[in-house]
Amino acid sequence: MLQLVKNWLSRYVLDPELAILWFFLIFIIVVFASLGKILAPVFVSIVIAYLLQWPISYLEKLHLPRLPAVLGVYISFLSLVILGMIGLLPLLFRQLSNLIAELPNMAARGQKILLFLPTRYPGYISVQQIQDLIIQFKSGLTHFGQWILSASLIYIPNIIAFAIYFVLVPLLVYFFLLDQKKILVWFAQYLPEKRRLISQVWTEVYEQTGNYVRGKALEMLIVWIITYLSFALLGLQYAMLISVLVALSVIIPYIGAVMVTIPVVIIGFLQWGWTAHFAYLIAIYTIIITLDANVLVPFLFSEAVDLHPVTIIIAVLVFGGLLGFWGVFFAIPLASVIKAILSAVAYKKPSSTQQLNY
Repeated sequence: MLQLVKNWLSRYVLDPELAILWFFLIFIIVVFASLGKILAPVFVSIVIAYLLQWPISYLEKLHLPRLPAVLGVYISFLSLVILGMIGLLPLLFRQLSNLIAELPNMAARGQKILLFLPTRYPGYISVQQIQDLIIQFKSGLTHFGQWILSASLIYIPNIIAFAIYFVLVPLLVYFFLLDQKKILVWFAQYLPEKRRLISQVWTEVYEQTGNYVRGKALEMLIVWIITYLSFALLGLQYAMLISVLVALSVIIPYIGAVMVTIPVVIIGFLQWGWTAHFAYLIAIYTIIITLDANVLVPFLFSEAVDLHPVTIIIAVLVFGGLLGFWGVFFAIPLASVIKAILSAVAYKKPSSTQQLNY
């Protein structure tokens, strides 16, 4: 038994190349878990640099020198960010403030609708059940208001941190784009000379992660635009805020769509009740998430990440529980790293003839 354990360790753990791969994975997880908040600007900058590398590479293929390509894409990116902060953020904050101020009135309208149900469906629900539900909802609403108040007080100091990030992130993005090759060469000098497996895993992860991040950003943009136009045409209140939530929900595969459905249904129901407009809202929202899952995602990620849905959900739960927001965001890339390492392990697996000699 001891010999079997030694053979397993020497084959899958103590092998020099595989040991470096496992160490690199553990190092990434430890850094995310312990320094995630401190290094948040670096993580954000890396993600943005990933996204901007695609148009830069396209311009380089058109024989444009790298420096003009980087400057052109970088200036365009900064212009879009400034335009979004001037036009989009104030609108989102205004709709969020209006939604919080409207919560008591929405609760009152919801109470009237719920109290009407026992008279219409007396055999299915009673007045006492509705009153208990209303009491629980009011209690939850009170706790939610207290949480909003305490969170606003806690995060006031972070306004300064946000201002610092707003300066740091563009600088980091610029240097990551401009000195990408220098950074990779500097990092490679600390790796062992024999690194065939490391290069194999790095190439696979780099390509899949890059395709995943770019595809996810494009998916969020498309879902946001289509959702906002659909909700605005219906006349749904807080259309911009809800459409942004729907777009952000695609970051968390499967789970995010379920979570964001709740505010969509509640706001639509309290605005229109059991009417045709509410039915149209549910039908349009169902079509959007169905097309996203069955058409848009396969089209954008056909060559990005080959992971089973169960694997994706487990990765989101595990890395989200360990690393918080960054664990959720990087769950699929981290799962891709593990998959690439396991593929390398399988490649290193000895033949049946060698196994018989143990």
